[in-house]
Amino acid sequence: MSSIDDLIQVECDKSTEFAAEFRKEKERLSAAIALMKLREEEGMTQRQLAVATGKTQSTIARIENGNMNPSVKLLSEIADALGRKLEFTFAKM
Repeated sequence: MSSIDDLIQVECDKSTEFAAEFRKEKERLSAAIALMKLREEEGMTQRQLAVATGKTQSTIARIENGNMNPSVKLLSEIADALGRKLEFTFAKM
């Protein structure tokens, strides 16, 4: 583990509130990274992805920059529009 991982673990051990907030943020950023990777795999700009999915470019941007916690419905609609399927994994903490 890196020193930042160690620090995060110490803070999570000290505070259940910190641990819960950290988990939420990590999930939001995981969705952001997954969408950005998908868009790049498709060779699309945010605007092109927005047009292809029927969403606004600002919605795509907010997801990718972590400022939006997208719903399962929204992510599913994006996946469907690109001929992909949405998958989830429950990992141990």
